[in-house]
Amino acid sequence: MTTDFGTPPLADENRTLVEKRLKEIKAAGGVPETLRIEWRGQPLQIEVIDMPVDSLYYNPGTHRIRAQRSHDPLRDRALDEDAWSGESQEYLHHLLRALPSDPSKRDPDFDALLESLRDFKQNDPGLITHDGILVNGNTRRAALKDIGNPSIRVGVLPASCTWADINAVELSLQLRRDHRRDYSYINRLLAIDEQISLGRSIADIARDFRTTSPRCEQDMWVLATLNDLVDRSKEGETQLRLLDFEDHQEKLKELHRRYVKDSTVSKERADIMKESRLAAIVLGFSKTDVRLIEPEFKARYLDQRLPEDLKGQAAASVPAAVSIPGLNRTVQAAGAQVAEARALTDSILKVKAVEAAGGEFSPERFAAAARTLRAAKDAVEGALEPAGKDARVRKRKQAAPDRLNDASEDLEQCITDLVLSRAASSLDDESFDEAVMRLRDSLAKLAKESARTIKVPGDGVSWLLEVFPREES
Repeated sequence: MTTDFGTPPLADENRTLVEKRLKEIKAAGGVPETLRIEWRGQPLQIEVIDMPVDSLYYNPGTHRIRAQRSHDPLRDRALDEDAWSGESQEYLHHLLRALPSDPSKRDPDFDALLESLRDFKQNDPGLITHDGILVNGNTRRAALKDIGNPSIRVGVLPASCTWADINAVELSLQLRRDHRRDYSYINRLLAIDEQISLGRSIADIARDFRTTSPRCEQDMWVLATLNDLVDRSKEGETQLRLLDFEDHQEKLKELHRRYVKDSTVSKERADIMKESRLAAIVLGFSKTDVRLIEPEFKARYLDQRLPEDLKGQAAASVPAAVSIPGLNRTVQAAGAQVAEARALTDSILKVKAVEAAGGEFSPERFAAAARTLRAAKDAVEGALEPAGKDARVRKRKQAAPDRLNDASEDLEQCITDLVLSRAASSLDDESFDEAVMRLRDSLAKLAKESARTIKVPGDGVSWLLEVFPREES
């Protein structure tokens, strides 16, 4: 649901000033500057005016910093209670300048924007309501405020604008391909989830977000997984936040693709693999390391290297053994390996939450959490070495990816040869054209077989299928 934050204190003054400046534009004649937006499903040209930077308000509902608001829970709650207070607006100002993955640090992209505005002034107008709420241009206003610029160019939405309109217009502007500063990964997931909660279809959301329905479904799987991890990390009053997973986008996408593929064969093995990979992601391992983690990784490589305290916590969560009537024997309960893998991930999540909380725990508790994390990371690192050796053996069977990599290297050399031939005027144009046609036909065949073989395509295969659609291949 869209939150109604009410009207800011200077709403009346802003409405008066907006109307005055719109009238001045009309009275001046000439061709006014306008901005094209999507308004309630239809294109609309709106006029652009100058407004004082200090009289405008940051949009408390902006998707740009939705996840980052949890950085300071006290200030986040205060923002919900009064979004227009000086303290709340200053918190928004801080978050707009902060690094999305770590709001305690300043974002280099913001500094680049600041320097651009200082050197070249404002190129694109922002967007406000008559009340002076920034619908687009929140970050630009923060930069202009920091450099002491007194005014900002903004388009003005119709006076009937509601909070639902603010939400819709902000999304439509942000999702344009030419937008200069995209939402962070987690904020994009939250924006898609918000649209789903409003009852919109996946197909409509995918179209608005310039993506596909399977990609939207992947995003929702990732968000559900992250929300589950956040809940499982709770330790006392402390838990991880969604923004703590901001830098793991590609690892999470790969995890989803692999999970979907493995689930068609064995749901239990897929769950074991998922939990083991999530543990490695929480510990900060790279994408190439996480790829080495297969369903048998924990039992085959990791268990013997785990510290005893983590082993004990995991073992305590395993379902009791089941006896076989008449045989006087017991077997491991169904799902025991999944439960054990999940328990290990839970343990890592909890100590990670303690480490992230820092001063909220005693120095002894914090140090113990750091030691446990270090021991867990060392164990996973040690297990990755033999897993990597085995993976290299399996990779020998992966001829198709290797051949594509070799072809890419040949193409790079072809580019160099083409440059050299231009300098010497030695290229056989007809032969080159025939070779390009052959390449096109080969890529079309590759797309056809990829569509038949790969059920959950990644970015590379998706691109190939877009260039060579199935009906044309």
